[in-house]
Amino acid sequence: MYPYDLLPGVDLYFIFLCLAIVSAIVVYRIMSDKLKIGAKLYNFGLFTAVISIIVGYLSAVLFQGFYNIATYGKFYIRGATFYGGLIGGAGCFLVIYFLVGKAMFKENKEHISRFFDIADIAACSIAIAHSLGRVGCLMVGCCHGKPTAAWFGIKMVTLGYKVVPTQLFEAIFLAVLFVYLILRVKDKQTYCLQIYMCVYGIWRFIIEYMRNDYRGTTIVDALTPSQLTAVLMVLGGAALIYLQYRVTNRDETDSLVTENEASQETVSEFSESVESAEDDDEEEEYDYASVYQKKDDTADKADQTKDE
Repeated sequence: MYPYDLLPGVDLYFIFLCLAIVSAIVVYRIMSDKLKIGAKLYNFGLFTAVISIIVGYLSAVLFQGFYNIATYGKFYIRGATFYGGLIGGAGCFLVIYFLVGKAMFKENKEHISRFFDIADIAACSIAIAHSLGRVGCLMVGCCHGKPTAAWFGIKMVTLGYKVVPTQLFEAIFLAVLFVYLILRVKDKQTYCLQIYMCVYGIWRFIIEYMRNDYRGTTIVDALTPSQLTAVLMVLGGAALIYLQYRVTNRDETDSLVTENEASQETVSEFSESVESAEDDDEEEEYDYASVYQKKDDTADKADQTKDE
């Protein structure tokens, strides 16, 4: 809509990109407090996220460079692609989180036990950043849809005609998804990252049919690179659902086994206490009987002495 610089080197795309990063960090902070993430894990997660954002952006630019080969016939740096940033950023985050976290949390392994909580927070942060990033795409005119004369069409300055505002549709969709994920975390429900991956993957697969910016081909002729990535994203989300379900059920089973063992130990200790009390009672009864017997013998001797 307005691809021009507001200041030298600063356009609306850059401004919305900065807003996206800031909003993601703010959401991460708020959600961490909500889920009571410890200070050490919070700081570690924030450090990992910042490094991942930088690596993700470089990855997004690199992926866009390869897309530019398909579009313009040569590799050059211009723009960025979301999938490239997601793949590079997520990969960097996981490597740092588990490898460095193993050394930092070797005593209590908190980074492992709270991983799915961090994943839920990450989903909320990614969704709001992604939404604002798509508004930036709308401003600069990239990622646009097919030409249209419909009332909802928006004229792109760089094109000179109205197109389907796929960027705006996606920004609204992601904003709604963000609100839904926030409500899930607030209600202490999980699987947020998996929902984001599956739902966005399906959305992206569908909306690609409205896109009009050429992205090259894949090994599957009927699918664009973004659609193929969307399919992999959905499959990855489904795999994470299964993984979290298995881990959660295993933890619940271990907890039940531990509680059962504790209950058995309590019953055993109670039984031993009862048996010990019964033994003490028997000993006390035996002692009383002996005392009474001695008293009777003494009385009999006294009677015999009087008779004599």
